[in-house]
Amino acid sequence: MPLPAALLPALLLGLLWPGAVRGRSPSGRLPAGPRQRRWDAALFARSVARLPAERRDAARDGDYLLGIKRLRRLYCNGTPFCPPDLCFSCAGLLEISPVERGVVSIFGVRSGLFVAMNSKGKLYGSAHFNDECKFKEILLPNNYNAYESRIYPGMYIALSKNGRTKKGNKVSPTMTVTHFLPRI
Repeated sequence: MPLPAALLPALLLGLLWPGAVRGRSPSGRLPAGPRQRRWDAALFARSVARLPAERRDAARDGDYLLGIKRLRRLYCNGTPFCPPDLCFSCAGLLEISPVERGVVSIFGVRSGLFVAMNSKGKLYGSAHFNDECKFKEILLPNNYNAYESRIYPGMYIALSKNGRTKKGNKVSPTMTVTHFLPRI
């Protein structure tokens, strides 16, 4: 099978590269491992041949966010979000990780429990991830975030002025008890 004309210069450069002959890279450093060399060669060959690295579906454009975990503290009216059954002190960190586009899960780092909401709007800590642990993260016009239950639309995570959780079916996104400010 003949080589495409665009790949011939990449192949010749790989053969004539001075670092490959002496066992050292041109900068004088020790050579990278075989995995790194294969990766570099693949990137170089694709750039010379002007081949696309990979085609992605338009529906998968948000996949780059999956797997990114944000460690944050959520504050509502100056009160940190930390239900009594989710962490031992209100200084607890929460791990906010995307599940789908616009949907996140909230995990208590210290307690090891996921924040979940049941069908009555009550928040609880779940040891295992399930559909009740998914929340739509909504960016509000005032730059606060609101968290709406994914499977029970219209139910929001909310804190009272005393720092206790409120039932999700008793609040709306216009109330300040649902406005959270994620802080590091």
